[in-house]
Amino acid sequence: MYQTKSAILACFLIVFSFSAPAFATNTASEYRQLALLYALLYRQQGRHLESIAAMQKSVELEPENITGKINLGWTLHLSGQEQQAAKYLWQAIYQHPFQYSAYNALGIVYLVDGNLPTAVVIHTWAVILKPKNEIAFYNLSLALHRLKIFNIAIATANYAASLEPNNPHPLVASAIAYWDSGEQNLAKNTYQKAIYLDNRYKHSSFLINLKQAAFTQGQINTAKILAK
Repeated sequence: MYQTKSAILACFLIVFSFSAPAFATNTASEYRQLALLYALLYRQQGRHLESIAAMQKSVELEPENITGKINLGWTLHLSGQEQQAAKYLWQAIYQHPFQYSAYNALGIVYLVDGNLPTAVVIHTWAVILKPKNEIAFYNLSLALHRLKIFNIAIATANYAASLEPNNPHPLVASAIAYWDSGEQNLAKNTYQKAIYLDNRYKHSSFLINLKQAAFTQGQINTAKILAK
């Protein structure tokens, strides 16, 4: 899948690079699109610094384009630059206060940074803007679990799982919330559903990958108990 996405982006770059000179004049929008394509290709390859530089160029060329700022904020988050990520995501929100995807990304930034009350507020607003918002419900569950509000953490995780039934992450989030609420049988049954979707979740060594899905080490440790 990774190689396929990279190949598709590379093809776009080749086509765009050869076709761009054919225009009498290149607009800022065209240059911005080219910069964004390079940025996405770099991000697919894990070259975050180069991706950030290309996305910053894209934003400079077309500052009114909020998609560029959301992409830049998300890439900064992936590279661990949470404060800078929040800066660009807030800029996108100021330009378009009802863009739910900006709130989704910003909520994750605050969740990973440990600002749990703000993460809950941001994701709650994202749910108001888009009621069937699996990303926001899932991340709400992780934040609420860390705040020990287990009943709502379970409800939000389960709803996220219903919206995205092929994704094991909400099921794992639900399972750890059940476990810490004292519902061990429900926790085990829910975790088994995650294993059914992806057999790798029965291996404790694989669960380190949950960090990329905004789980803390403590939450991963609970998942490891369930994986045994």
